[in-house]
Amino acid sequence: MTQTGFDVPVEPLRRATHFTGEPGCIAEARAFAERFLEQLRQRGRTPGDRRADGELVLVVSELVTNAERHSHGPYVLELEGTDSAVTVSVYDSSAALPLRYPRDPERIGRHGLEIVHALAIEVTARRVPVGKYVRAVLPFNQGAGRQSAGKQGGGRPSAQPVSAQPARQAQ
Repeated sequence: MTQTGFDVPVEPLRRATHFTGEPGCIAEARAFAERFLEQLRQRGRTPGDRRADGELVLVVSELVTNAERHSHGPYVLELEGTDSAVTVSVYDSSAALPLRYPRDPERIGRHGLEIVHALAIEVTARRVPVGKYVRAVLPFNQGAGRQSAGKQGGGRPSAQPVSAQPARQAQ
């Protein structure tokens, strides 16, 4: 629960849905995220800045696309919103943890997790008995310390499992 300025606990808004992987599921997931944001807005829990809306829809799209491409089966999208953030969780049937590739503007494709890490304050991936989940926490307040997902150190580092890296890296 989140504490309000009046020390009255406020329950987070939680919604979940499942997808079979049929064509159109990614667009349905984006629409689900947009409806979720509208429900948060009706409860007075979203910022006036609509940029956060686009960022949430983008993160949902990236995580659901990864689940669709790599799990070859059903997956679940879960959203949880508080006064300060939205948590996006995607559960799928693949036990393989996603890899986050280092920033490389010349690479074609495989930028999804790079984008998620750039927008989120926390990104985790864990195996569960039926596969895995990937979770990203997006803050509502702009300037919450988001940083670009740039390279660490010199050279071209290799891809790393998501759970082995922090969500944001120093610029």
